[in-house]
Amino acid sequence: MESKMQDFASRSNDRLYQDLARKLIAELASGAYPVGSRLPAERELAQQHNVSRPTVREAIIALEVQGLVEVRIGSGAYVMRLPGKGDIAGFNITAFELTEARLLFEGEAAALAATQISDEEIAEIEQLVREIARENQDPGGTDKADRAFHLAIARATRNHAVLETIERLWELRYTSPEAALLHEKARTANVKPVIEEHSAVLEALRARDPAIARAAMRTHLAAVLDSLLFATEEKAVEEARRAVAAKRARYTQATR
Repeated sequence: MESKMQDFASRSNDRLYQDLARKLIAELASGAYPVGSRLPAERELAQQHNVSRPTVREAIIALEVQGLVEVRIGSGAYVMRLPGKGDIAGFNITAFELTEARLLFEGEAAALAATQISDEEIAEIEQLVREIARENQDPGGTDKADRAFHLAIARATRNHAVLETIERLWELRYTSPEAALLHEKARTANVKPVIEEHSAVLEALRARDPAIARAAMRTHLAAVLDSLLFATEEKAVEEARRAVAAKRARYTQATR
């Protein structure tokens, strides 16, 4: 009885997307979706399993990381191989979880930094905002300036524990397969740091206003979360528009 209760507690604590990923892996193993077939649409899976669409997206990413499915923008998720005995749902940190954690920690870090920051650090962060703008103009740009911006604020707290925590969160962005995959999808969808949001954080720090700094950082990271949620959808819509435009152009040429 005790072991059953422990098992129930363990399952109850599982993240929703992991539970859904397990179910999808079981369905793949049962032959419900043969290799080459397309999984039901995101909205349909959400309705079938009574979960949100972001949860479905995280579950699909967990399967994609393991090579079980391939997500084709504008088309859906296709089965690449059937699971073996060693295949289980992914247990990495997802981009959504990571950004939520950043929202919690970095909002408070910005508030603390506003009470400690020096004029020299303000100047450094101002320069980093300009570098972010330059990176945004480069098609092959990186997120180095964005990372440096956030870590500069963490250093301005004068708290090593805060700095190390935020550094670790940024490391997870690159080392967690599921987080890295979704951030890559976002970059492919042309999601870039928003200069106005970074500038709002900068101005709150310049004013040495903890409440406004906290709010500005939380607003920024909430927007990052939204951009991750909708990056793939926006890309799909854009590709659909291009396809329609191409068909219209061909039709126009054919009827001249």
